[in-house]
Amino acid sequence: MPSEVLRVVSIVPSLTESIAATHAHLIVGATDWCTHPADLEVTRVRGTKNPDVELIAALTPDVVIANAEENRVVDLDALRGRGIAVWVTAPTTVDESLDSLERMLSAIIGDVPDWLTGARAVWSSPHDGMRRRAVIPIWRRPWMALGRHTFAGDLLARIGIDNVLRDSGERYPRFDPDALPDHDLVVLPDEPYAFSPEDGPEVFARPARCVSGRHLTWYGPSLLEAREVLSGQLE
Repeated sequence: MPSEVLRVVSIVPSLTESIAATHAHLIVGATDWCTHPADLEVTRVRGTKNPDVELIAALTPDVVIANAEENRVVDLDALRGRGIAVWVTAPTTVDESLDSLERMLSAIIGDVPDWLTGARAVWSSPHDGMRRRAVIPIWRRPWMALGRHTFAGDLLARIGIDNVLRDSGERYPRFDPDALPDHDLVVLPDEPYAFSPEDGPEVFARPARCVSGRHLTWYGPSLLEAREVLSGQLE
């Protein structure tokens, strides 16, 4: 990366929000899915899985911010092939996400914003209440759920929700709703699949709770309120 960053393209919604919270003026491009902040007016470069590489290059960014899971290697390599610096994050736990954000933001904006310090404080204390076992679907047709080594799974464990599929050999295994391990509840986020009270809970015998996908899966300023929001939605 150049020593001074003045132009950023972000192809990860949570990272767009992370930079825009204090330095929105640096962002010159973002995906169609970058919905926070709502008033962000920048060039849209399509989606996380199909970014417009030519358009991104035309924006002459100093760096493109990406994620190893959300973005495709072929697109990141294409950007690098055009001489563009690409910063790739890959956290699988809450602690890793906070450390990753600190490294990225320190390099781009030059310091650690107050919201990140606050998020560390929010997640510094362990859960001391009861624990419940859950299935956490992320897709329907086919049914898929959180499995091993996921950021969202670690976040839920920190508020007393243990993923019954965490020992799966896959990060996002397919499953049969009629052949699940014993569990207490089903956690249904509204993204990436838009589960809702009318779409999802009817399939499961156990109680289902619909939760905010942004607070469950995004790592950024949403971490400030995610613990309270999700704990309330899962009561």
